[in-house]
Amino acid sequence: MTDTFRSKLLILFLVLSGSVHLDAREPDSKKLQVFILAGQSNMVGHANYITIPRLFADERQEVNDLAGFVFNPGTKVTRAEVDAQIAVRIERDAINNQIRKKEIVGEQQIAAARKQIEVLQADYDAKTSKIKGTFAVSDRVYISSIADNSRKSGPLTVGYGGSGDKIGPELGFGMSLAKQLDAPILIIKTSWGGKSLHYNFRPPSAGAYELNEKELASDKVEQIKKDTGLNYRMMSEKVDEVLANLKDYHPAYDESVGFDLAGFVWFQGFNDQFSDPFRDNYKNNMITFIKDVRQQYKVPQLPFVIGVLGTGMTAEKVGENKVSLGQRAAAKHAEFQGNVTAVESYKVYDLSAFAVYEKGWQNHFAQWCAVGSDRPYHYLGSGKFFVRFGDALANSMAGLIEQQ
Repeated sequence: MTDTFRSKLLILFLVLSGSVHLDAREPDSKKLQVFILAGQSNMVGHANYITIPRLFADERQEVNDLAGFVFNPGTKVTRAEVDAQIAVRIERDAINNQIRKKEIVGEQQIAAARKQIEVLQADYDAKTSKIKGTFAVSDRVYISSIADNSRKSGPLTVGYGGSGDKIGPELGFGMSLAKQLDAPILIIKTSWGGKSLHYNFRPPSAGAYELNEKELASDKVEQIKKDTGLNYRMMSEKVDEVLANLKDYHPAYDESVGFDLAGFVWFQGFNDQFSDPFRDNYKNNMITFIKDVRQQYKVPQLPFVIGVLGTGMTAEKVGENKVSLGQRAAAKHAEFQGNVTAVESYKVYDLSAFAVYEKGWQNHFAQWCAVGSDRPYHYLGSGKFFVRFGDALANSMAGLIEQQ
């Protein structure tokens, strides 16, 4: 009888006798990977979930494949299902408008119309529930999000945009990154619409904000000075609070193993386009912002991905935009080689949705609702765009992490 065989018999005896218990634990815990997403309204996200199923119909396989990231395996939402839900909504809203405009009059007629609205609402709710039920809910990626007035935390799925029906780039980013990183992931998203880098997100080391003539002539000089960099501070407060209470935000966090602040994604720029000092200083402000974040969180080489403003839709127009040029230039700063990159958003702009918008979305409302839900400066509120761009951000982030 060999020693190995004797050892196995001994272990079996001890287990059967109750002296030793085999521990059916999960493999050793992995460090929680924490990513910060920050910016203004396009980081907030204004894409209605009903525009996301268009991924299924895209003829390009690489786009079609993204549906597998954000929908449950084996499920599919057809255009017919989307159109049916939208048709019920349009009919319901039309009757509501008739009542509001007093086009329906008489007690009995109004009562009948309200009854019809109730039936339509029940049908709409059922169709909506079925479609929403197809979206994936991650068991590995969690998020704590500030998206304007929408503040919520939980497993990543649709609904972390500007409202419970909206998404930003976080959905595509998190679901894509989960395919590339073998670890639990937590996203901290801090985003507010209408905010500039030069003033609202002004980093501490950028120095004092220079008030313009109109601001100097106002009675709010002290308040303007006080609020300089307010959103940078609000971002920091949110990040600090989450990092201090990680177990509250991700069930897989193991304090004995710890976490890595693994990356930062920035998607902003629209509000810096309208003033020379804001435009001209974007590159330097962005460089300072990155350095300040890295110093603040003591991660000198923190991977940083900049989403380049691309609402101009074409390479030519984006190439004329000083903010976009500043973002590209910041990413090429000598100290940032191999740890900062810029991702072009115009390359995944939803041109098919823009075609519907251009021909008059009000006159093609049912068609429009299936492809877009906002203005061109919000990338048309296209779910297809935001999933694709989130995926592009994740791929760039994974590339930077691999180089570390």
